[in-house]
Amino acid sequence: MKGNACSTCNATHRASGPSVSDTVDAQGSDLRDASYATKTEETPIHVTPINRPTAGVVVAPELALQDVSVQLGDVDVLSDVSFRMRERRIGIVGRNGSGKTTLARVTSGLLPPSKGTAHIDGANMARDRKAALRAVGILFQNPDHQIIFPTVGEEIAFGLIQLGRSREEAARDTAHILARFGKTDWQGAATHALSQGQKQLVCLMAVLAMEPRLIVLDEPYSGLDIPTRMQLMRYVDTVQATVVQITHDPESVRHFERVIWLDRGTIRMDGPANEVLAAFERQMAAWGQDDDLSDLTG
Repeated sequence: MKGNACSTCNATHRASGPSVSDTVDAQGSDLRDASYATKTEETPIHVTPINRPTAGVVVAPELALQDVSVQLGDVDVLSDVSFRMRERRIGIVGRNGSGKTTLARVTSGLLPPSKGTAHIDGANMARDRKAALRAVGILFQNPDHQIIFPTVGEEIAFGLIQLGRSREEAARDTAHILARFGKTDWQGAATHALSQGQKQLVCLMAVLAMEPRLIVLDEPYSGLDIPTRMQLMRYVDTVQATVVQITHDPESVRHFERVIWLDRGTIRMDGPANEVLAAFERQMAAWGQDDDLSDLTG
């Protein structure tokens, strides 16, 4: 992989629902001639769950971190972080600089820990890159840090080829995911001409095309306007894959099964979302009332 980490370099899941409404383009202008029509805010988006199993129950992968520490330069970004999770929706909250993004990179297999281990269904993610590639997808806060190809079709196909699919198979699956989102006309669209919301949608399609069992979201909605954020969040909520969402916004993970509060590189609290978020919000409010500006983190 060249340059920055690509959204298609770490995942596995195919979208199999009907097309998503064009209102996800609310942020952006037309890709080619400024003539795309967008729906009004009053027009609802009808989204059905994707990756719905035809029979039986989808078994969530087990993600396990044991005594994970990460040192970058002289800074201990993570210190002895351990957890084991099988829940389908897990939130990780914390202030800026608490180590959330580093944890996202470790859990997706992009960053090997300085100490300790990270496993997905028993496979060591730092040592078995193929296992990480097939099991986990990641969506970053800034899609410009993920997109590395000049066209949408190439961007989506890249990760599929990395999984070992032929170019013909990658082209077929790329066309499939674009059709499911109602974006067949984006195949040859220039990625640099997309709005932030459109770029994030491309990254999401690239991840889902690879059919991951676990998707790590590293604050992927923070740069989006409210309608676009709501639309993408609603769609992600239908995904059958396990979702680990990194955020400093408690509201976005309030409906999750479990939340981990990360504070200065260590786990401060881990448990049901309502309990952890209540404690987190109380502490944030207390810190917000403090007149000491020496601890500002941004």
